[in-house]
Amino acid sequence: MALAIRFALFGCTNRPFFHIVVMEKRRAQRSGKIKEMIGSYDPMPNQDNQKLVAVDFQKLQKWLGFGAVPTKHVAELLGLGGFYPIHPMSYIKAKRKRKLMEKQPADMQAKEETQETAAIQVNEDTQPDSTEDASQ
Repeated sequence: MALAIRFALFGCTNRPFFHIVVMEKRRAQRSGKIKEMIGSYDPMPNQDNQKLVAVDFQKLQKWLGFGAVPTKHVAELLGLGGFYPIHPMSYIKAKRKRKLMEKQPADMQAKEETQETAAIQVNEDTQPDSTEDASQ
């Protein structure tokens, strides 16, 4: 019997919530019998823009000793928590996000400049000329 440490989906539509559980590897995620719940993960950012994770590391070590294998996503999460080495995909995601963040300020600055020039042109068109007032 192969055991896996994986996410079990709870929550409702547009509000996911995961329990980190130990279960048989081949069981369906919702209908499988859970051996033990060892933690939880809330992927939705809270007010402080934090994603919350709670793991009982003693239970985790116990099940790893019994031969349970974490799935890729759980291993990535545990790597970010310092329990495992950091998963290589974490580095790739961080690099992609960094490039996107560097690109966004340049795009925002160009958009602001075009909005400013458009606003200046509108103001010039709506202001009456002082020469026309003097000639009347």
